[in-house]
Amino acid sequence: SIAIDLKSPAGLQVLLELVDTADVLVEGFRPGVAERLGFGPDVCLARNPRLVFARMTGWGQNGPLADKAGHDINYAAVAGALYGIGRRGEPPPPPMNLVADFGGGGTFLALGVLAALFERQQSGAGQVVDVAMVDGVASLTAYLHGLLRIGIWNRERANNLLDGAAPFYDTYETADGRFIAVGPIEPQFYERFLAVLRLDPAEFPQHDPASWGAQKQRLAEIFRQRTQEEWVRAFADVDACVTPVLTPEEAPHHPHLAERGTFVDVAGVPEPAPAPRFSRTPGTIRRPAPAYGEDTVAILTELGYGAQQIAELRASGAVAVAQDGAMAQGGLDTATGAN
Repeated sequence: SIAIDLKSPAGLQVLLELVDTADVLVEGFRPGVAERLGFGPDVCLARNPRLVFARMTGWGQNGPLADKAGHDINYAAVAGALYGIGRRGEPPPPPMNLVADFGGGGTFLALGVLAALFERQQSGAGQVVDVAMVDGVASLTAYLHGLLRIGIWNRERANNLLDGAAPFYDTYETADGRFIAVGPIEPQFYERFLAVLRLDPAEFPQHDPASWGAQKQRLAEIFRQRTQEEWVRAFADVDACVTPVLTPEEAPHHPHLAERGTFVDVAGVPEPAPAPRFSRTPGTIRRPAPAYGEDTVAILTELGYGAQQIAELRASGAVAVAQDGAMAQGGLDTATGAN
């Protein structure tokens, strides 16, 4: 982490020197801000033609909303993804920023950067990658548009196989106020699911939407008769797609995740391990997240700056380190491009 005041000519020069040898630059300012600050893609690609210049925004670089503020819930709403999430007759709930910020945003950013780097192997040239969260979310809904087109998806919320309408694809409260996730879609799993619950398949036809409401009510009554742990034990040796709904604190201790090392200890704190996994070049977490500006001096030293030059940059406010105080605490929004 290096903290730079990009409105300072000296600070901007530090950034451009970093660009000279970089493979990728990711910027998250609103459209036009990087250009006004002096490090737009034209400037950076002129210095380093192999650079992949990745631009992360909510609405994209153009369009009527490009300069407007927004958050995950807004991008998911406009892209048509939020409409189908939630219970019938209730407003769509905020999906924890997983849909647009991380799904449509961060994941598509990584995909775009890797694709550009792969293409660079053939062309030798970098390029600009325009990543808009609203575009990514729209892409994630491609399967819904396909199902709508062939008439096997109802646009009304909680009225389809995978959106909470089906009794065999939902969550149920247990006796201790916890929850169980149920998902035996395939007939063989559904048969085993009913067998554990001692239910007659004739009374629980799987693909009879007219009876789904009554079935769901009955299943809710059954699951409230035992605790979550009791249901976990009941389905432990049965392949029926039934699992506990765990809290983030509990997830690292689940036997399956523990054996796979899905979470790792980083400075005493459990964090998700790198994913996906590579056979020849496995990923590792080498250090905790740095404090804001923690590595400013080290990075400047790598660039060839001497101690006196670094001291002058810090004194002028062009750069900062974690202990410099004011900028490290108060300049975060400007430095990261949140504004």
